[in-house]
Amino acid sequence: MLGEEKTLESRQIFSGRVIGLRVDRVALPSGGESSREIVEHRGAVVIAAVNERQEVMLVRQYRKAVEEFLWELPAGTLEVGEEPLACARRELREETGLEAREWRPLVQFYSSPGFCSEKLYLFVATGLTEGHQATDSDENLTCHWVPLEEAWAMARRGEIADAKTLVGLLALKCWAWREGSGDWGDSC
Repeated sequence: MLGEEKTLESRQIFSGRVIGLRVDRVALPSGGESSREIVEHRGAVVIAAVNERQEVMLVRQYRKAVEEFLWELPAGTLEVGEEPLACARRELREETGLEAREWRPLVQFYSSPGFCSEKLYLFVATGLTEGHQATDSDENLTCHWVPLEEAWAMARRGEIADAKTLVGLLALKCWAWREGSGDWGDSC
């Protein structure tokens, strides 16, 4: 039986700088009850910065949660009350030193809606100029221009394992963005 779950009780377990954790007791459409562990997140942005040479900016950084160095598109968490485009501009500048003249929203998606409320906003940034990187004190990353074709090949080979980056690269491939930047490849 398809239907919404009604929250009967909600209990906050943890509230941190980036996430919160709550446990909801819910009434199921079938008449039963269950509990749901939910990670609360303000949301985030992902930026596919593409230059005139059809290269995409990827960052390489260590992710403690998986104990690995990952290839990722620049991204960051929304501040309280911050609009996604403002966050994208800020994060691109902080992580890479890049400024973009043109911004286009491409897609919105949930990172893992089975247990997490995080919604991501993917933007394409073009008309890029280089400035100065200003990472947070706890960020340790390097920036790399990668040809789009090579980034897609890295994804196919399993060298890119970050979900938001895979979504971003797939979106670039499937929704070839032709406005002023040339043809970014065939559809998927």
